[in-house]
Amino acid sequence: MSSRNWTCPFCNRAQTVVGRQADTGRIIFNLAEHKYGKVSVAAMATACANPDCQEVTVSATVSAGSTDQFSNWVLKEPLSHHRLRPRGSAKPQPDYIPAPIREDYAEACLVADVSPKAAATLARRCLQGMIRDFCGISKKTLFAEITALRDAVDKGEAPPGVTVESVEAIDHVRSIGNIGAHMESDINLIVGVDAGEVAALTELIEMLFAEWYVSRNVRGQRLARLKAIAESKAAAKSAGHGDPSVATEPDEA
Repeated sequence: MSSRNWTCPFCNRAQTVVGRQADTGRIIFNLAEHKYGKVSVAAMATACANPDCQEVTVSATVSAGSTDQFSNWVLKEPLSHHRLRPRGSAKPQPDYIPAPIREDYAEACLVADVSPKAAATLARRCLQGMIRDFCGISKKTLFAEITALRDAVDKGEAPPGVTVESVEAIDHVRSIGNIGAHMESDINLIVGVDAGEVAALTELIEMLFAEWYVSRNVRGQRLARLKAIAESKAAAKSAGHGDPSVATEPDEA
């Protein structure tokens, strides 16, 4: 198998897959006559090369086709793809993001292919949880919370990382998530949400995780290091252990 670039869904480590790090297998079913001609299942397993992870990812693709004179599979059309391990496409998120928010995100990724409307609803709830936790805004409705957040951005009172663009994107998710959260006035009107649209919603959540929570954590760590350095220098100075190479003038009487 040729090499390929790949990111492990368990540890989120980017790597190049080579050699026996990946393997594939195919089963061609010997069935009675049916509309697809022949059906096969191709499975792929990939082992993570990160020594701290070493997890195994497995997926399977069901397809219709035929075999040539050398018994090689000739693809006609893919019928379905299944992520077997891990289930869902959620990326690992740090523990300092509240567990209920991470759980809603993971579940939205898990059901995206089976029920896009349910996934959109979960994405909507996830974003509402982020507004309440990260931005400290809690109202009766998500619409009221977004309005308050937009006002905070306009007044320069929103937390770092919260922008006009991110608020507008959250409002779009609210309207899409409403499809699953509320019944249409005409119950015969079905407004669909496809897996591609749900992927865009979960990508927004991942972006806000990075721009809000991760950036805040990194900023806090850097400021804490600077504070620790300053306190260490102040303690050394007060103890009379300052850098002798730095000349200091005596205090004026």
